[in-house]
Formats: sequence, structure tokens, C-alpha cells
Amino acid sequence: MESVEILLGDPRKSIPKLSFPIIISNLAFTLYNFADGIWVAGLGADALSAIGIFFPIFMIFLALSFGLSIGLSSAISRGIGGGKDVNNIANHGVIIGLIISLFLLTTHFKLGEILSLVGAKGAVLTLASSYGGILVLASPVLVFNSVFVGILNGEGNTKMTMYANVVGSVINIILDPIFIYLLGFGISGAALASAVSMLISLLILIYVFSTKRSFVRIVLSKIRFDFRVIFDILRVGIPSSFSMLTMSISMAILNSLIVKTDIYGVAVFTSAWRVLSFGFIPLFGIAAATTAVTGAAYGGKNVEKLKSALLYAVRLAFVVELCIAVVMILLSGKIALLFTYSEKSEIIYEELVETLRVMPAFLPFAAFGFVSNSTFQGMGKGERAFVITFLRTVVLQLGLAFLFAFVLGFGFFGIVVGVTFGNILASLVAFLWVILTVRSLAYSKS
Repeated sequence: MESVEILLGDPRKSIPKLSFPIIISNLAFTLYNFADGIWVAGLGADALSAIGIFFPIFMIFLALSFGLSIGLSSAISRGIGGGKDVNNIANHGVIIGLIISLFLLTTHFKLGEILSLVGAKGAVLTLASSYGGILVLASPVLVFNSVFVGILNGEGNTKMTMYANVVGSVINIILDPIFIYLLGFGISGAALASAVSMLISLLILIYVFSTKRSFVRIVLSKIRFDFRVIFDILRVGIPSSFSMLTMSISMAILNSLIVKTDIYGVAVFTSAWRVLSFGFIPLFGIAAATTAVTGAAYGGKNVEKLKSALLYAVRLAFVVELCIAVVMILLSGKIALLFTYSEKSEIIYEELVETLRVMPAFLPFAAFGFVSNSTFQGMGKGERAFVITFLRTVVLQLGLAFLFAFVLGFGFFGIVVGVTFGNILASLVAFLWVILTVRSLAYSKS
């Protein structure tokens, strides 16, 4: 009950308490990905290419899992706020997770053909098949991790999800060198390390539910099928999945534009984006907490609390991201050295410093966009959250990048400016939209 009391309490206290464990989880996951890339790099260019080839496929797995997790979190929090049977909502989430898992497993039988279609051949195809085959078989573990994380985040129990995610990430970092090099499994060892770590995280989450350390109970024998519950989950889940896929597609198109402006542009932009990704970590944490808190307020028809949570989350995120942006800009020269310390990479130093002095400027404004997005998800209006993502990544980000780079002739620097302004404009539009939506709720209530 403690987590639910936090969820239903003062947003100025609940949002920081709920967001901090999620921030720690995201930080651990980011560090694991960083370490994973370093260990695999030791296997050579073919291994790195194999992982890169499989990545778009794995992004689909992540998108479906992430979407279901967000959909469940929103439905559970609104159910708690509105006094609904959240156990039945959770049961439906498990069934949906089972269906998604079975669907993902079918790709195992056609994996070689799929990899060939996306460009894998020769040694890269062999390595990608070995790596991807293990992760495809482990996909149900990924899905059910997301299911249980969504349920726990929805009830405000973010500490338990933090424990599971951090333990899994640490174990993955430890197992990578053991499986890859010590046991000689090579690229398959990297996949096995990921699979084992995901399984351990899942076992921790199962333990949480089996020992009744959660407010929600999962008892499939008591499920009462209700298509309205399924719709309620998927109305947020499907747009969230499409949002993630849209971001990946947009980044691929952006890379194709960058290549036309500067031979080293992709290296510069990718390096800068890796730095910016650390700025996104607090945003994701605050946004996830906002989804739960605004969802509970919306479910309880408490418009004033919903508005209070929205405005507080924006202020908190803005201040945090402003500090991060200032540090990144002031230390741009030193940060750039991390990516340009070798003779082969020092050629991009000046351009990378220039990029790092511009792009972090959109981080404080991203606070408005992320929080607006998560508020729409909390209200169960997933389609609006998707529209915001599409507006940001496709319409404004790509549109302005093309305008500044090619129409106005600023080249690579034009893409940097276009991406920066595109994110700022989209975030402000999103905030205006969510404010008008909340005001309309207040008027309809009065």
C-alpha cells in the first residue's frame, strides 16, 4: 500500500520519489549498453556489423515490449485512481504479453531470410544468425520483463523495478567478458549474457509478485475477459510502440541526409547523440513517473491534481535539463576528446565541439515535450502522444534539417540547427496542446 499512497499523494513528493528509481534503472541500462559495445568491439568489425544488422529487428521487439509496458502502466494507474479492478487489468496484460511472445518466437524460423533481406551476407550473416537466434528465443523473457515492470510502475512501485533492472544490468556487464572471451563463445556469448541477465531480472520480478510485495495480484484463473480492458491497454500501448519505431526510422533517414553533407558527419552526429542520451535519462524517469501520477489523477477525475502534477513535472524536468545542458556546453571541448583521442578520429574534433555547443540547447525544452507526452499516455490518450512524436521526429526534425542543410545551404551545421529547432518547436507545441486539453477537462467538469 505504501507505493499506492505515494502514487495518490502530493505530486510534488510523488513524482521525485517515483522518478528517482527509474532514473537509476535507465542509467544502469545505458552503462550496460556502453560496456556491451566495448566488449563486442574486441571481436572485430564483422561482429560489430552483425549486431548492427540485427539491431533494427531487435528494435521491433523492444518497441512491442515497451509499448505494452507503457500501456499497462497507464491502465493500472488510472484503474487505481478510479477504484477499478486492477488485478483483472494485470491479468489481461499477461495474456497480451503471451500473444506477443508467441508472435516474436515465429521469427526464429525465418531469421536467416530476414537478415539476408536487411543486407547480411557471408561471415556477417553467420554471426548475426548466431547472435540474433539466441535473442529471438529469449524474446518472451524480454516481453514479460516489460509486462511486470509496467504493472509495478503503474502502481507506483518503481523501487522494485529498479532492483530488478540494476541487478540484471550489472550481471550482464560481468558475464559479457566471461562468456565472450573466457569461455570462448564469441558473439553468441554476448547474446547469452543478455539472455541470462534478462532472465535473472524476470525471476526477481516474479519473486516480487509471488511474495505479495506488490499491490496488484496476478491470478490468471480469475481473469474476466473484457475487450474494453484490452482496448484500454492497447490504446496507449500501440501508439507507444509506433512512436519508438518512428524514432528509429527518422534517425535512419537523418543519417542518410547527413551522409550527403559531410563524409564525417555521421560520426560527429552519432558521437554527439551518445552524449545527449545521458541527458535523456532524467527525462525518461520523470516522464514515466508523470504517466503514473497523472494517470491516477485522471482515473480519479481529479483535474486539479492532474494539472498540478503536469506543471510540477515540467518545472522539475526543465531545471534538471537546463543544468545538464549548461554542463555539456561548457565542457564540450573536454567531452569531444573522449571521442577523438586517436589519430584517426581527431579530424572530427572541431566539428564535434561545435555540435556539442548547439544541440544540448534543446534539452531544457525537451522537458515540455516529454512531460506532455507522458501526460497524454497517463490520460489514456496514446494516439495524441504518437502525434507529438511524429511531429517532432518526422515533420519538424527532418523537415527543418532538410531546410537548413539543403534549401538554405548550411550543410551539416544546418542539420544540427534543424534538429535542435525541430525538437524545441515540437516540445512547445506539445505543451500547448496538453495544457488546452487539461483546461477543457476543467471546463467540462464545471
